[in-house]
Amino acid sequence: MQKMKCTICGHVYDPDKGDKDAPAGTDFQDLPQDWVCPVCLAAKRLFQPV
Repeated sequence: MQKMKCTICGHVYDPDKGDKDAPAGTDFQDLPQDWVCPVCLAAKRLFQPV
């Protein structure tokens, strides 16, 4: 599983840690399409691999 970085604010989604809406171990591609950056609310499509 790969970390993904928000191109707007720089927040890194780490699948090993998850976030408030996704449990640890959730791969980025498995997040819902309407998932947004927990920091700046950017759309999922605005993330790039780290």
